[in-house]
Amino acid sequence: MSIQILSDAVASQIAAGEVVERPASVVKELLENSLDAGAKQVTIRIEQGGRRVVEVTDDGAGIPANELALAVARHATSKLCNAEDLFRIQTLGFRGEALASIASVSRFTLISRVSSAAAGAKLRVDGGQVGLTEATGAPVGTQIRVEDLFYNVPARLKFLKQDYTERQHIEALVTRYALAYPQISVHQYNDGQPVLRTTGNGNRREVLANLYGVDIARQMLEVTFQDDLLTIEGFISPVALTRSNRKEITFFVNGRWVQDSSLSAAMLQAYHTLLMVGRFPMAVLFIRLPPEEVDVNVHPAKAEVRFRSPDRVFSGVQRAVRRALLAYSPIPQAAPPSWGQPESRTIDPAWQMSAELKAGAPVEQGGSDIPPPFSPSGLPMGTAQAGLPGGNLPLLRLLGQLGATYLIAEGPDGLYLIDQHAAHERVLFERFTRQDPGAIPGQALLQPVVIHLSAADARLLEEQRDTLNRLGFQIEVFGPESFRVLAVPAFLAGADPAAMVRVVVEDFEEDETPLKSVLEQRLIARICKRSAVKGGQLLSQEEQRILLRDLEQCVSPRTCPHGRPTMIHLSVDLLERQFGRKGSR
Repeated sequence: MSIQILSDAVASQIAAGEVVERPASVVKELLENSLDAGAKQVTIRIEQGGRRVVEVTDDGAGIPANELALAVARHATSKLCNAEDLFRIQTLGFRGEALASIASVSRFTLISRVSSAAAGAKLRVDGGQVGLTEATGAPVGTQIRVEDLFYNVPARLKFLKQDYTERQHIEALVTRYALAYPQISVHQYNDGQPVLRTTGNGNRREVLANLYGVDIARQMLEVTFQDDLLTIEGFISPVALTRSNRKEITFFVNGRWVQDSSLSAAMLQAYHTLLMVGRFPMAVLFIRLPPEEVDVNVHPAKAEVRFRSPDRVFSGVQRAVRRALLAYSPIPQAAPPSWGQPESRTIDPAWQMSAELKAGAPVEQGGSDIPPPFSPSGLPMGTAQAGLPGGNLPLLRLLGQLGATYLIAEGPDGLYLIDQHAAHERVLFERFTRQDPGAIPGQALLQPVVIHLSAADARLLEEQRDTLNRLGFQIEVFGPESFRVLAVPAFLAGADPAAMVRVVVEDFEEDETPLKSVLEQRLIARICKRSAVKGGQLLSQEEQRILLRDLEQCVSPRTCPHGRPTMIHLSVDLLERQFGRKGSR
């Protein structure tokens, strides 16, 4: 094929593929333009996750009527004039590609009016075909409406996720920009329903409550740091408040939301030795430094930056975060555990309820007359001969607890080390799944528990409330973004009701869809993980025996619901080899 120059339409669609990945990309570009225009109020309306409509209206400076067509032309911008300006960029937009790219893959309408004009002007662009500018009534500012995104690029359209997922991306973006610019009032509507309304009074903590909910916003620690060139402000979570992924770590550099692996590494380094493996902090940090110290012309979507002195920024973030952690959350001094006599403790209510449900009789604390738990077949555990059906786990004899985390048990084929947390997760999970949804007994709480969530998390919980109620919970709406827990599954009565409900919305994965059958088991697994006995928790001899018996009758006793092993087996043959009783081979 001979070499040829691409048409403007094809070139624009190629450029759109770099700038416009999904509806959230459209919102980002339009919102940043509104901020650059000096807007004091921005209203965002979304329909069908943004694929049907994205509309952004602001009260900024506006665009003169004779420049509307120029605004949607490629490489047209008011943000810079020459190459030298690239090294001192102080605006969010500057490339002159966003509007042209968006207009090339949608039905695009631009309405704007400057304060000196008596009327506004309107321009329509359909798939890159620019129409005529016409006069229209409009307030000072700009309104851009993007309809039928990717209608002319079906290959891109089918790569979009479900509406719920796209809404989540948009809400996360808008809320974080509202947090970065608290002096601007931001209103967002999804399918006509308000999801975010900030006052624009400059109070970041207030916007933080919209992002994470009131309870978490109160716990977040404030960060302030400054040296000759670098200023860092924002919020980080205390060490007790974590997530299972890095999604809640957000950085703004000179007002721009960026993704930078070195900044994330600095954040995690500051938490080093303070967090469990696989847990990550929540953070929103705002970094300011002179424009010439950062290169923002790295990525078409402006999501990445390069620092002239990366080590200085890395060190600054690490010191700022570590200083805040030490100031607000002093590191506790390590002390030896209280080994005492665990038998003297009161049996945890959750364990007592477990024994009652399994054995059909009340548990006498410290007693030995507890009826043995029953297998799914109805036979007492002691009647099993070699192992349990499907479990391949022999009957075990409890020897004790190691490090307040592991149970030691003896089997006919060697020694077993059992992770008490993973084992209890498996027990609770199978107890959940063995019962028919809707028939799981609930335990009414003596005092209902009220929880407050962010707007996004509240909607997620509302969508899953019916599922939770079928699983033995009783949850009702208790005001805006608030819920009241009236009952929990009976065998989880000793656990924290608020923690069990919060885990439903925490660490929610992008591609998960509420109320799907496959998701119900994930939901149960999360609740069980949060409710299970923790590592480092001393268990009485009776609690250890109950856990061991319950694990023995599980269908899949060797892994927790998340796939982690519940036990390590040291065979007699291995022990004899290690002690040299059978030689080294």
